[in-house]
Amino acid sequence: MVDRLVVGVTGASAPHLAIHLLTSLQQIDGVETHLVMSRAAHRTIELETGLRPADVAALADVCHRRGDIAGSIASGSFRTAGMVVVPCSMKTLAGIAHGYSDDLLTRAADVCLKERRRLVLVTRETPLSLVHLRNMTAVTEAGAVVLPPVPAFYHRPESVDDLLAHLTGKVLDQFGIEHDLFLRWQGAHRELGAAR
Repeated sequence: MVDRLVVGVTGASAPHLAIHLLTSLQQIDGVETHLVMSRAAHRTIELETGLRPADVAALADVCHRRGDIAGSIASGSFRTAGMVVVPCSMKTLAGIAHGYSDDLLTRAADVCLKERRRLVLVTRETPLSLVHLRNMTAVTEAGAVVLPPVPAFYHRPESVDDLLAHLTGKVLDQFGIEHDLFLRWQGAHRELGAAR
């Protein structure tokens, strides 16, 4: 059985996160990606990456129009492994937190919550206001996972791509999708007698 993963992209900074995720998923057998991008995502993609939204859409197996509220991912009867919103703007976070489904992206997220499917929100903002934090609490209480793109250094990254790979791997871990995108922590090993 092919797992379907819904990928939402909003207008928050760093569409590179979504591009890396979609590119990585192309290399993994058995995962069918369903992409939906907000209106603001189109503009951010152009401004920050130099790509066209169509270039990003081509990375997915299926691309849905944000205004198509009758799209397959708008229904709980369309089975998926869940959804990741990457990057997730504070506007989209607020919509999801309060059940305000005004387009296909927020409706698809709402479906994941009501069907008790995995919903991962890669929230992109800093610093965070009390409103942001309360919305993060609300979505967490509703069953979502808030996974901000916080860089890790235990795997000794040497490039921006290494940092992106780590974040993509952390997202895939949430869905139980096997990958080898980064070196996992094995613990700090000391040679016998080295620290006496």
